[in-house]
Formats: sequence, structure tokens, C-alpha cells
Amino acid sequence: MSPALRQAEPTQFTKALVVDDHPLFCDALTLTLTSIGEFDSVATAGTLQEALDRVETHGADFIVLDLNLPDVNGLDGLVRLRKAVPDAAILIASSMADNRMISHALKAGANGFVPKHSQRAVFSRAYGAMAGGETFLPEGYIDPEGGPSDAGPLDAVERLATLTNQQSRILSLICEGKLNKQIAYELSIAETTVKAHVTAIMRKLGVHSRTQAVLIAQKASFSQVLPTGEEAQ
Repeated sequence: MSPALRQAEPTQFTKALVVDDHPLFCDALTLTLTSIGEFDSVATAGTLQEALDRVETHGADFIVLDLNLPDVNGLDGLVRLRKAVPDAAILIASSMADNRMISHALKAGANGFVPKHSQRAVFSRAYGAMAGGETFLPEGYIDPEGGPSDAGPLDAVERLATLTNQQSRILSLICEGKLNKQIAYELSIAETTVKAHVTAIMRKLGVHSRTQAVLIAQKASFSQVLPTGEEAQ
């Protein structure tokens, strides 16, 4: 089950964070959040790494997250952000708003989902629902869970949630087709360290090759890039 807020009394959020690489959207949403909540601060971040740095130093209890960021794809950013702030309310604001994506996002730790270009009133309802400890879903959402076709993707999300932040970054680079030597150079770590992480990643995902790991990632929309690298560690 995804983390959810279960307080009896409405939560008073104080520190908001908008994570999106479009400055105009960040500005508009900052104004929206300021008008619907009594935040002490509303910060913005254009990449997942900026968001992770922000919550580590300043914290955040209400986060609006776009799924398509320059340094992540799909649900990877959500999984890593949820690990960093397990108690925060995370509202996904994404143009990828089909029923399957919404379901996967909830499984990966989101507390609510709003189509990206929704009106201010929708964001206001989402805020109110999440402050009351409820999950917010857009109108017309139909839960696809329960059919055999969904067991794979949802299971993939749960497996990916067990990865550390460093392992998630390495898997993302594997999805780009990078070899261990290239990953070591990009992350400024030893190649032997990369190999150890790759072994741990495959163990956690229950696979025996890099290609299988990428397929697991793709099932959960972790990345949309096909592998071109080697099969072995």
C-alpha cells in the first residue's frame, strides 16, 4: 500500500515544494498554493536532485511533483522522493493522467493525482482532501487494479521501491544503455562499486541480467529508454 495520511484532524501544511522543470508552471502553482493554503514557504525545484537537496536541508510537508523531469523518467522520481520524505503529502501533477499511471503512482507512494493543466479549483480540492488524510483522485478515474494484466507493473513498482537512491540512479543509467565504466565515470565512483550495486539491483528485482532489470523498470514506467549495453555485470 502507498503511504497515506491518516490523521483524525486536518493537517496544517507549512512547507510546500513544487517540482517541475517549467518555470511558468512553477510560478502559477506557487500562486495557487499561496491562495489555498497557509504555507510559511513555497519553494520550487526544476530537477529531482534539486528537490532532494531542498528537502534534505529545509524539509517539506506538501509536495507537488511532475513525473517527467530532466533527470528522471516515470515513477523513479516519486519513489526516490518518497524515500527522502516518508511523511510528506505528495500530489502528482502530470499530463500522463491515464488510469494505469494514476494507479501506479498511488502504489509508488503518491497521496493524490491531478492532471497537470487542471483549474485552480481542482488543486484546491486536492489540497483539502489531502489535508484531511484522504487520497485525491481526478474525476472519471477508474481503478484498473485487480486484473491479471496489472499484476506485473504493480509488482515492478514495489520491487523498484526497495532500491536505494544510488541504486535507482544506476538503474536509470543502465536504462540509457551505459556500461559499468561509463556509469562509474558519471557518478565518480569505482567500477567495482558499480558492479556491486548492479548485483544488488538484480537481486532486489529478482532478475539475472541487465536487460531483465530494464524490463522491470519499463513495466513501472521507471524509464522509457531501451537498453543497448551488455548483458553481464
